[in-house]
Amino acid sequence: MATATKADPKKTAASKTRTPRSTTKTTAAKTAAPRATKAAAGQTGGSNAALLKRREAAVARGVASAAPVFAARAENSELWDVEGNRYIDFAGGIAVLNTGHRHPKVIAAAKAQEDLYTHTSFQVVQYEPYVALAEKLNALAPGDFAKKSLLVTTGAEAVENAVKIARAATGRPGVIAFSGGYHGRTNLTLGMTGKVNPYKKDFGPFPTDIFRAPFPDARNGVTVDDALKALQTLFLTDADPSRVAAIILEPVLGEGGYHPVPAEMWQALRAICDRHGILLIADEIQSGFGRTGKWFAIEHSGVAPDLITVAKSMAGGYPIAGVVGRADVMDAAAPGGLGGTYGGNPVACAAALAAIEAIEAEGLLARSIALGETFRARFADIGARTAPYRMWDIRGLGGMLAVEFVTDFETAAPDAALTKSVIAHALKRGLILLACGMHGNALRIMVPLTASDAIIEEGLAIFEAALADAIAA
Repeated sequence: MATATKADPKKTAASKTRTPRSTTKTTAAKTAAPRATKAAAGQTGGSNAALLKRREAAVARGVASAAPVFAARAENSELWDVEGNRYIDFAGGIAVLNTGHRHPKVIAAAKAQEDLYTHTSFQVVQYEPYVALAEKLNALAPGDFAKKSLLVTTGAEAVENAVKIARAATGRPGVIAFSGGYHGRTNLTLGMTGKVNPYKKDFGPFPTDIFRAPFPDARNGVTVDDALKALQTLFLTDADPSRVAAIILEPVLGEGGYHPVPAEMWQALRAICDRHGILLIADEIQSGFGRTGKWFAIEHSGVAPDLITVAKSMAGGYPIAGVVGRADVMDAAAPGGLGGTYGGNPVACAAALAAIEAIEAEGLLARSIALGETFRARFADIGARTAPYRMWDIRGLGGMLAVEFVTDFETAAPDAALTKSVIAHALKRGLILLACGMHGNALRIMVPLTASDAIIEEGLAIFEAALADAIAA
């Protein structure tokens, strides 16, 4: 697994990594957005301020938005708001757009499917795109065993179904998750999510038979041995292993700060699960489909889980999710026990097949690795030059990277205020960024893997300028 890199000015100030071509001039300009040929339903134009006022009156307060702007158009890794301002998108719709906004193959496949039929409900009248996507997922997932898949609509729905399947297959109720993990916003998945604010605040109580183990986080002094010892203690005190159906873990924590799970942790969990008859679930909703340089991030460890949950970048922006796993385990549920009215929507299935084809044809797995190397080097250089002793580490796998901000290297105290300021200044200059981490002090990179080198360099230049603005403020 990749190790963290500190942006230490003593080690990186003399870096020969080339500097950005510019700092601020090209960003947030009133670059003309591509013109739409038709006005979409519900889109009347107007200003960001006017739309914010309408939103405040019509949309529930609990739905938060990171950027106070409204999209008009987007293309690959660029987005234009309703006022014509251009933005470089390093957020990718929260890791949904590995193939970029409106990838031509994805759009063409979706439109072709729309000309045939848009919905029958697979539980009523079946259709080939569902079967074809299941076949593709079965072929892509790691593990030298027969596999089957279930298609649903959202990531949380995929996780809930993975738990249902695990309980049906084992006859056991218990689920073990880890601190810092994020698994969704439904009641069951919130019970598994290991971060209170903002996800769990005011929404309890949560289901029983969900247990929490510590995540192996070197940043906070928790080694793999520490985490495994705590898991054994959990078996002794609260979670009888004979009553545990599944252990679920993200290969790279998403909302928890982009911490990769060490390979030895996965290997130990595989052995523990095999010993106790527990199923191992890899939650690949954010880390899958090329984000880390592999189809699935767990492939970096060499471990094959029993079940994998998928969503986000599987369909290039169309809502679809699923569970893929051992055929005997997936078949544990009785007919009618799994499904959903919109699950495996045919348009989304067609888009997913096209997105997977694009990842393969355009070499986006290798592109992710190359982007990861670029961001690591440039972040270390920028941190040393622009914010000495404030960028604590640069971590992740492939193109799934985060940089963490601290008040100083001596205490390494999380600096969420600086992180928030960098994001705000970046948006003003034309770059969309998102935070993550238990303290909200890390910036995560989810830029489309299809972004050009020129766009990446422009975005990094904006990042450095925004960082300088935040430090000065």
